[in-house]
Amino acid sequence: MRGVSTQRPDEQRRFADEEDIPFPLLSDMDAALAAALRLPTFRARQALRLKRAVPMVDRERAVRHVHFPVADTPAAVETSLDVAKGL
Repeated sequence: MRGVSTQRPDEQRRFADEEDIPFPLLSDMDAALAAALRLPTFRARQALRLKRAVPMVDRERAVRHVHFPVADTPAAVETSLDVAKGL
């Protein structure tokens, strides 16, 4: 499992520490991954940000499931983990 955001790595580290995120966060500062996967975005103070979503991509790089929109992050993660067990 990996998290992706358009934040700088130092911002991600602070967020991960504060929220006790147990998996690596990847920085997509230039939004290249977001554009390639057509991930939903929004602007906050002139900065492009990703809307929360849980796309599940397999080893062959095929998108197998997407949980969107995400209103409750822990519940979305639990749901996605349950889906992953069935894949």
